[in-house]
This record gives sequence, structure tokens and C-alpha cells, in this order.
Amino acid sequence: MSDCNHDCGSCEKSCSERDFRASLHAGSNVKKVIGIVSGKGGVGKSLVTSLLASKVNKDGFRTAILDADITGPSIPESFGVGDKRAEALENEDALKPVVTESGIQLMSMNFLLQNENDPVIWRGPVIGGAVKQFWTDVVWNDVDFMFVDMPPGTGDVPLTVFQSLPVDGIIVVSSPQQLVRVIVEKAVNMANMMNIPILGIVENMSYVKCPDCGKEITIFGKSNIDQIAKNFNLPVLARLPMEESTSSAVDAGDVESINMPELEEAAKKVEALLVK
Repeated sequence: MSDCNHDCGSCEKSCSERDFRASLHAGSNVKKVIGIVSGKGGVGKSLVTSLLASKVNKDGFRTAILDADITGPSIPESFGVGDKRAEALENEDALKPVVTESGIQLMSMNFLLQNENDPVIWRGPVIGGAVKQFWTDVVWNDVDFMFVDMPPGTGDVPLTVFQSLPVDGIIVVSSPQQLVRVIVEKAVNMANMMNIPILGIVENMSYVKCPDCGKEITIFGKSNIDQIAKNFNLPVLARLPMEESTSSAVDAGDVESINMPELEEAAKKVEALLVK
């Protein structure tokens, strides 16, 4: 606009010149940012985030996880580093991420609390500000792919991430229950409204495999993920089974040891963003 004074904070207009993107810390280098989103909680979004970061890391890329679920972080426990604390850099206003056994860089609110079970009782704008600081005030060391584990819904944090971070694509996590359909569609519609590319959909808890005969049992009933994907012209990147071994490994803080071949296509979709 010709009369724009570039003071977006006091402007009520919506225009294409606005840019809310925050700058990385001067010592950071992040090549690609992938958001992991879901329309509701309890579908395994953090699990998918952890598994994808581990899989892409095993494929030879340097990965990181920005845990944007400020009030309900579970990433540190999944990697067995829940007792770790983020280190402040000497003479600099910045933080070092916690590094896992296989070299995945993590930043989560739990690393900043005096006690990991202390609740974070903040309003939305403050939570959004904390997520933004995880991008601006943390020294991310030569990251090929950063996975952002977002809280469920379409509120303050997803909006902050979509506006403040250079998101290269998102993966939507769903589950087979029919009631999830509308919620997934809301997440997809939000991404489309924000012009964020959607890489595809991952359905978690798709089935349980019988240990005796190998038959796949759909305990939540028939999935509608194919119809949702068709409606939005999106690929279904993976259907993940419910397995006791996966749950046990996550509970033990050993998510990096899990081998989930069902995520191969999703990992390749992510990795293609860098090798193009």
C-alpha cells in the first residue's frame, strides 16, 4: 500500500506486505521446517514427530524437534532426556538445545522448568511468544530438517508457527475414528488459508495386527482417511499400527530404537524438500 508506514503492530489492515517472520539466532542454521499438526489431541502427533525425526536422522540428515506444545510437552520423555536442562550460552542471550543419543537436537519447555512436572499456566499470547523464542533464542546447529510438534487445534500456537517460522510443509496426523473427520478438515483448511504446503496425511492407530494369524484388526472401525485425502487431493503417507513394542519403547524413553517401516514414504516426502 502506498500509505503504509510499515508499523504492522498498530495497523488493522490486512495486506500482502505484512511479514511476521522471526529471525533465527545469528549462530543458527536450519534448512527446512516441517510442522506436525492435528485438529485434536490424542491422535499421536508427538509420536509421529519423534518417529519421523528419528527416521530422517537415520537416513543421514541432521534433525531437530521444536516442541511447540508448551503446556503439554512429551517429547523429552520420549527420548529419555526428561531430566535434562537447556544450557544458557556464556555471554550470550541464547540457549543450547538438548541433544539425544543419536544426535537429534531438542528444545522443549520442560528443559526450562525447575521441575519437569511444574504446570505452565499461561495465556495464549504468552505461549505463542515462548514458541517464537524457541526459534529466535536457541542456537540450532546445522539442522537439515526441523520438526515442529504443535499442540492440537487451530489456535494461537499454530498461527504463531505459520506466521513466524518459514514452514516448508506440514504433515497432518489423524486417527480412524469418524469424529476426527471434521477436525482433520479444519486443520487442512487452516493450512490452505495460510498458504502452507501440505505434504500429506499420516493415520495413526490404524489397526492392530493379530500376533497369531497376522490379520489386521481395525478396532476403531472403518477408516475414512482415503476419502478425506481424496477431497483435498492429498496423499496418505502412512498408516501406523498400534503395537505394544512401540508404546513400551516410548515409555522407556527409547523412541530412537523403534523401527517403523510404515513411515518410509513420509520420510522420503520430507527428504525430497532438500534434495530437489
